[in-house]
Amino acid sequence: MDTAVVQRSPVLSQLGAIDCDVHPDAPQRADLLPYLDDYWQEIVVSRDVDRLELTNFPTRTRPFFREDWKAAEGRGVEKLRKNLLDPFGLKYAILNCVTGVHAIYDPYLATAICRATNDWLKAEWLDKDPRLRASLVLPMQNPEAAIEEIERFADNKRFVQVLALCQGEMPLGRRYYWPIYEAAQRHGFTLGVHAGSAYRHAPSQSGFLSYLAEDYVHQIQGFAAQVGSFVAEGVLGKFPDMKIVLIESGVSWLPGQMWRMSKDWRGARIEIPWVKEPPAAMVRRQIRMTTQPFDAPRDPKELERIIEHLDADDMLLFSTDYPHPQFEGDAAIPAGFPERLIDRLVRDNALATYPRLEG
Repeated sequence: MDTAVVQRSPVLSQLGAIDCDVHPDAPQRADLLPYLDDYWQEIVVSRDVDRLELTNFPTRTRPFFREDWKAAEGRGVEKLRKNLLDPFGLKYAILNCVTGVHAIYDPYLATAICRATNDWLKAEWLDKDPRLRASLVLPMQNPEAAIEEIERFADNKRFVQVLALCQGEMPLGRRYYWPIYEAAQRHGFTLGVHAGSAYRHAPSQSGFLSYLAEDYVHQIQGFAAQVGSFVAEGVLGKFPDMKIVLIESGVSWLPGQMWRMSKDWRGARIEIPWVKEPPAAMVRRQIRMTTQPFDAPRDPKELERIIEHLDADDMLLFSTDYPHPQFEGDAAIPAGFPERLIDRLVRDNALATYPRLEG
C-alpha cells in the first residue's frame, strides 16, 4: 500500500458517509444450510460444497484483509460495527458478497446458493443493523431464476443493487442479460459490476497470467470491455434509468477510454445506429465508480486533473473496500481530492445512484 496517495480523514465520521463497497464474511456451508431446502442441503453435503471462494477474489487469505480489522474481536455484524460502521460514522454501508457462486457451472445449484445467500444476508446482516444495505447475489447463469430473485426481494428496499462479475461468461451488454436488466430497472435496482473473474476466459487479452500482481492489474481490461459492451450493445440506451456501478475498477483508465470510444464511434457508428450520441456522454450519465482502490498519482496535486478529465462531478462513489487493505487508519479519501466535491463523494452521489437506498 502506497501511503503517499492517501490522507487522514478526521472529519469523515461527521459527514454521514455512505460506503458503497463493504464485504461481509463470505458464507460457508454451515451458514447457508438453514436457508436451503432438504434437497439442496443433501446436495451440498454429499458433494462437499463448503467454502465457496473465487480463486481470483479470495476473501479469507492474505494479502486480502487488513491485519488490524482481522484482529478485532467478534464476527459478522458485531465486528463490522467495531471496525467500520461506528468509527467511520457511516450512514449506510452496502454489502457486496462476492463468492464462488458466480463461477458455478450448474445453473440450478447456483440458483439455490444465491437464494440461500440472499436470505442469509437479510437475516444475519441486514436485520441486525439499520445502517446496512446489500446487493442481491444473482445466478447470472440462469436469467429466469435471476429475475425471480429480483421479484422476490423487490419489496425489501434494503437490497439496493444486483451484482455481477466484471469477468464472467460473456460481455454483460449481450441481450441474453437484458431481461435481468429490465426487471432491475423496473424495481429501481442499480447494477453493480464487481472485480473478479469466473475464469471462463483468460483474464488478459494475451492469455493467462502467471502472477497475482498481473491478474489484479488486468482487472481493468475486464471493466473496460464491459463499458464498451454496455455502450455498443445498446444497454445504456435501452435502460436509461438504471445506473451501473463499477466496483473496485480504479478510476484513471476511464477518461482515455471515453475519449477513444467517442472518437471511433464517429467513424463506425453505422454498425451501431442505436447509439445516437457520443459514448462519453452516455458513460458520464449512467456509469459510476467506487473510489477504493484508487489509482491516484503520487503527487496529490495531480488528482484534480484526473477528476477534471472525467468531466462529471457525480461519477465517483465513496467506498472503503472493507476489509481489504487499500489504505491505513481512516484515510479512505484520496489525498488531494477537491474539497468542493467531498459532500458529493461521500453522500450525495450515492443517494442519486441508488434509488432504493432510503426506501
